[in-house]
Amino acid sequence: MTPTDSTRLDTLRSAVRYHQHRYYVLDDPELSDAEFDALFRELQRLEAEHPELTSPDSPTVRVGGLIAERFEKVRHPAPILSLANAFGPEDMHAWRERLRRLLPEEEQAKLAYVVEPKFDGLTVVLHYENGRFILGSTRGDGEVGENITPNLRTVRVLPLTIPVASRQSAVSSDQSSLPSPQSSISNLQSPPSHLVLRGEAYVTVGDFDAFNRSQEEQGERTYANPRNFAAGSLRLLDSSISAQRPLRLWTYQILIVEGVENPPASQWESLAYLQKLGFPVSPEIRRFTDDQFDELVDYLAHWHDLRGRLPYELDGMVVKVDLLSQQERLGFTGKDPRWAVAYKTGGEEAATKLLDITVKVGRTGAVTPNAVLEPVAIGGVTVSAATLHNEDYIRELDIRVGDTVLVKRAGDVIPKVLRPLVEVRDGSEQPWQMPSVCPVCGQALVRPEGESATYCVNNACPEQLVRKVEYFVGKGALDIVGFGSRQAELFVESGFIHDLADVFDLPWETIAEMEGYGEKRVENLRAGIEAAKTRPAARLLTGLGIRFVGEVVAEIVMAAYPDLPALMAADVESLSAIEGIGPKIAASLVEFFSLEPNRALIDEFASLGVRMSGEERTVAEGTAQPFAGLTFVITGTLPTMSRDEAKAYIEARGGKVTGSVSAKTDFLLAGEKAGSKLEKAEKLEVAVLSEEELKARGQ
Repeated sequence: MTPTDSTRLDTLRSAVRYHQHRYYVLDDPELSDAEFDALFRELQRLEAEHPELTSPDSPTVRVGGLIAERFEKVRHPAPILSLANAFGPEDMHAWRERLRRLLPEEEQAKLAYVVEPKFDGLTVVLHYENGRFILGSTRGDGEVGENITPNLRTVRVLPLTIPVASRQSAVSSDQSSLPSPQSSISNLQSPPSHLVLRGEAYVTVGDFDAFNRSQEEQGERTYANPRNFAAGSLRLLDSSISAQRPLRLWTYQILIVEGVENPPASQWESLAYLQKLGFPVSPEIRRFTDDQFDELVDYLAHWHDLRGRLPYELDGMVVKVDLLSQQERLGFTGKDPRWAVAYKTGGEEAATKLLDITVKVGRTGAVTPNAVLEPVAIGGVTVSAATLHNEDYIRELDIRVGDTVLVKRAGDVIPKVLRPLVEVRDGSEQPWQMPSVCPVCGQALVRPEGESATYCVNNACPEQLVRKVEYFVGKGALDIVGFGSRQAELFVESGFIHDLADVFDLPWETIAEMEGYGEKRVENLRAGIEAAKTRPAARLLTGLGIRFVGEVVAEIVMAAYPDLPALMAADVESLSAIEGIGPKIAASLVEFFSLEPNRALIDEFASLGVRMSGEERTVAEGTAQPFAGLTFVITGTLPTMSRDEAKAYIEARGGKVTGSVSAKTDFLLAGEKAGSKLEKAEKLEVAVLSEEELKARGQ
């Protein structure tokens, strides 16, 4: 390798780091996507040509790829503590008075406070040596965490080297009258020799919703909330999967800093210092002096307004004593620092008794545990039940029947159990185990290897049947007007529906005699069911609720076969050959249609006049087909069209729409927040169109 190439490599790495920081952290790119891609590709090429100069902190390592057998334990250099809670102005004033009593009079005059968002994500601890990221771990129990370094390397906002780029102070415009938090920060030409800091990994609500929608379309696992999604994504054993998740990061506390002249003397300066080094720091921080404490309390009282306008979830606000010397003097009480408190709205969380854990069977057969609670008021609503997600969630948190548990109304709607209050156990609490048989039908339950969910595999299970019917008649499947969850429950309980085919063979004379089912209502419901018989076979396939087969997959599959009987005869190899259909989906389809009851169900549909073939597309004479023979993939949010509308637009002009980008894809139609499909298209050099460009080509 020539000195010129070596210098060019260093220059490229520095430039790519800088521009990634501008894009991902500052949201203020200086280069176009094409210009940045050219730099990145040149860096990849030079590194491939000179593998001896591979660097663990190169921007090209973000793709992950390391698969761990398990996570090693990491002891933290300092305790990673939780915080005591405050639930109103009285609690805040009481906290302040305790501080003043513990500080000498001359120190009381120096009191100031920093208010920060309390992020609802996964706490992480980050280690740097001589400016290089070397270790990252979870919080764990506060003393020992898990080593998740390969996964954290894939988080694009996390600097692999520091300093990354200069940036303005963390002080917001309305705080410009306060003393500069950078007054004692030394020159940043040399990074600290040793730096350990604390942060929070998270995903935005928008990214979380988009990911779950995509998972549903593919028939894959969805997550209960953004916090679980972030935590689960960073605790995957395969870091290449973590790299595909839209993870972000805030940093908010320096635990250790060495090799720096005049290090930060306060929390306010620490945040500004982190930001100068290139770490993402929330712009929502505020600083208040002691004589502004009433203003601070008033600000906290309106934190819900802040939560409503931010794109990520908050769990409250954190108030910290600003001066680090005062934090050290104030010390700790038990496991909580005296110098910090978490402010939450009273009633958002509450402690109550866990009376029992029951399970509910869903339409896919997934058996979900739920908490039976001693009724408690949370946010003005009496809560007596809450979700417990799955068996692993209960086991990992060691939740036991009889525990006093902390319950939160997640998103102000769905209650969930956060954790048991272990410190108040009296020994009477009983560990819980998932039942071995379905509580409804008695079928043995099955937990597939590598999955967190447990299933009842009996398709005739009555509880499943109600949920299956709800899904079958819903908008995403057969879309039967006037047939909702109430009808599903009523008709199953009345013995009118024993399998999905019975939806098309209801006893109308008996229904007409039931209360609430007058002539007009029955007529409308019958018309809706008759109309559903003519839906394309992809709708019927969707409605069957086969694992991994959602709307998009069903349409892709039915585009490859003339009708459902032909699909039923397909094998895994032929199904896997379809673009956008992987071996997991193929195996699920073959397994479903290999079962005689399911084959008999399709025959019953056919005998009742339900359409077995795909959608027939007729083209009027002279109609232009500019997209004939072309394959499209749609991603992101389009300016004026929904994805369904864009798909219909393309197909009406002869094109084909698939769910995943490959070398056979002709065009990617991309809107805002295009994500990984756009990245893959660029790597494969697939042409990318905007909505406007699509319409221009479709004329």
